[in-house]
Amino acid sequence: MKRIKLVCVGKNSKPFCRDGCDEYLKRLRSAYDVAVVEIPEQPTIKKECDEIVGRTEGYVVLMDVGGDEVDSVGFADLLKREHEKRDVITFVIGGASGVDERVKQLANKRISFGRVTYPHQIARLLLCEQIYRASTIIKGVPYHK
Repeated sequence: MKRIKLVCVGKNSKPFCRDGCDEYLKRLRSAYDVAVVEIPEQPTIKKECDEIVGRTEGYVVLMDVGGDEVDSVGFADLLKREHEKRDVITFVIGGASGVDERVKQLANKRISFGRVTYPHQIARLLLCEQIYRASTIIKGVPYHK
């Protein structure tokens, strides 16, 4: 089974975000082996990024306001294409202060959910939803419409 790894700085403590993520991750179990790695917030970006770098594997996608904007079909195409080449795709959501240049260089792709800034827990919920939506697009299931 193909794997998806979410590497996120900080806990998902807001109940509505946590419950939403849990629901989408549960739905994804039939399509992917999904792992969530929560990295504790650190006093410096460098320490957070040390942890991020050590936890990534496979194709790395950095969620970044400066990244490329993709629609849901493009996101699904990325997932499908990269999973045809490798077993693991890692998505990274950095901390409140962002990530350092090492993480940006490590990323194979940088994706943005738009030019607005979201709290990290909401960004995680959006990412979980988009991964689920992508899985339905790939399978040809009507959820994505």
